[in-house]
Amino acid sequence: MSKPSGKKKGKRRQKRRKRDLGGFFFRVTQVAMVCILVGVCWLFYQTGYLQTVLSLRKEAQAVMEQSSIEDFQADQSGEVYDADGNLIALLKNDKNIVYLTADEIPEAVKSAFVSIEDKRFYKHRGFDPFAILRAAQSLIAKNSITQGGSTITQQLARNIYLTHTVKWERKVEEIFIAMALEEKYSKEELLEFYINNIYFSNGYYGIQAASRGYFSEDVDELSLSECAFLCAIPNSPGLYDPLTHMDNTLKRRDLILKNMYKDGVITENDYHLAVAEEITLNPSRASFTRTWAHPYIYECAVRALMEATDQDYDACKQELYTGGYRVYTSINMDTQELLQQSIDEQLADYNTMNSNGTYALQASATCIDNATGLVTAIVGGRTQEDVLPEYNRAFMSFRQPGSSLKPLVVYTPSLERNYTASSTVMDTKEPDGPSNSSDRYAGAISLRTAVEQSKNTVAHKLLRELTPEVGLSYLLDMNFSSIEEKDYNLSSALGGLTTGASSLEMTAGYATLANKGVYRLPTCITMITDMDGNIIVMPDSKEHQVYEPDAAREMTNILEGVLTRGTARGKGVPNMPCAGKTGTTNDNYDGWFIGYTGYYTTGVWVGFDSPRANSALAGSTYPVSIWQDFMTRLHEGLSPMELND
Repeated sequence: MSKPSGKKKGKRRQKRRKRDLGGFFFRVTQVAMVCILVGVCWLFYQTGYLQTVLSLRKEAQAVMEQSSIEDFQADQSGEVYDADGNLIALLKNDKNIVYLTADEIPEAVKSAFVSIEDKRFYKHRGFDPFAILRAAQSLIAKNSITQGGSTITQQLARNIYLTHTVKWERKVEEIFIAMALEEKYSKEELLEFYINNIYFSNGYYGIQAASRGYFSEDVDELSLSECAFLCAIPNSPGLYDPLTHMDNTLKRRDLILKNMYKDGVITENDYHLAVAEEITLNPSRASFTRTWAHPYIYECAVRALMEATDQDYDACKQELYTGGYRVYTSINMDTQELLQQSIDEQLADYNTMNSNGTYALQASATCIDNATGLVTAIVGGRTQEDVLPEYNRAFMSFRQPGSSLKPLVVYTPSLERNYTASSTVMDTKEPDGPSNSSDRYAGAISLRTAVEQSKNTVAHKLLRELTPEVGLSYLLDMNFSSIEEKDYNLSSALGGLTTGASSLEMTAGYATLANKGVYRLPTCITMITDMDGNIIVMPDSKEHQVYEPDAAREMTNILEGVLTRGTARGKGVPNMPCAGKTGTTNDNYDGWFIGYTGYYTTGVWVGFDSPRANSALAGSTYPVSIWQDFMTRLHEGLSPMELND
């Protein structure tokens, strides 16, 4: 065998040297990279970045330990319904979320968000480096980003648990929280949370609020094109605000539809039809008229939640506006409007204004359905432009009730104690006793006549026999809330209470007489449910016997005479048996009339917010006129119903 030539040996030596040199440089490079990595880690550690990252991971874990579905369902708008099941208000909060469950969200909406925001949503585990690369590539190639680098889960983490400040620490914690969210919740749940919490501009959070806000329709009524149009907004709520930048919104809608077509979510025909569809906005214009009933509804709802949840007032009030409750009420909006019209029309000629531009002479009224004991209408003032119906005098204002209190604290209790309608009583002036409003005295008269003519002298003497403690105990038994120590004197026989009573309390008191002496706590709440229809509050009928049935029946019979022969004669409801009582306070500061038929009890107060005399004001003037006008219209078409049946 021949030996290799010297030339071949030289080539082999050169190759060996090159391999050795290459290996040397490779090892040097490895060492250098290790050194650099160690140096970076050392620098990372020395500057505190590593500790910060570890701390952020720990914070994210702590957040997730406390996480629950309620985090994503908070700040929901609730809904309020009237007696006929009509939606009359949204219980709005800062976010105005109308929450939808996953099965209530149209598939088109889900697919649109996945196609445009996070194509690998169903594949990644919260963080997607490929999405960041795609976003960077798009930025370089097209000078625009057609898909963001943050996953849907990251956006959810940021919206619920973090701020939108641009810092690397926030981004790192966002990734940690997103990864933890993926471990705790299903993809379907995460998509539901996301779609309900993202911002759609103009105060709308969540797809349902946006749909109602921009189209005045529920999202399940929208077309594919309209769904994609709404899904265009959250990427940049200012840039894609459809009310101010419609062209931008349409361009992004088209991009979303194109992505959906490329992803195989919609057909080519669906795509072309949706792109060609003209979008016509129909913005919601605060579609719910706010009435005086609304503040009363909210107050009753808070009280009902307090009883059901054993939480304090402030907590229940916050919960009412953020818990997504459905509140069902006994308020009849036709009756509410009718009562408001009667007040406005009967007081129309009195146009004197306060210094702040509001009507000086005001009124409040409450109507209770005698069949249920529930409030069906409640008005707290006159209608006036630029004056919001917030301070509802019907349950917030307390005024002296005058003679309208006599049946509750004097006469019905006396009828329980051997007095009858025909009992003889003395209408005579005593040195230390009150005067009659007419300043005339008839001597021996029947108790019936004393009530019909509203004799102060008789009421004063009867309460002296009963004692104020006994008389006022009936009011306390009917939840009159402002009885004070100073009220335990004989002037309470004439309605001279220190703080007074509200028209709601007075109406509930007379409804007790109409209900054979059985008191029912007034409210307008019939049921409260959560967003899924689970009952949270189903109020029991809180009732108890206050007056003996026979005494209540006889009082009703006596009060019928007030409208035929007494201080309110001629002011009854045509062809309808009715009973009631006037009330006027000293110097004509306040005027009252509370009366009832077999169907309804209505109480009316008229006066000034800052009490002052008005010679034209008495229970037999404005209040009874409002009562008669309202009750006459309310009873149209109803058959006569005898009282005490």
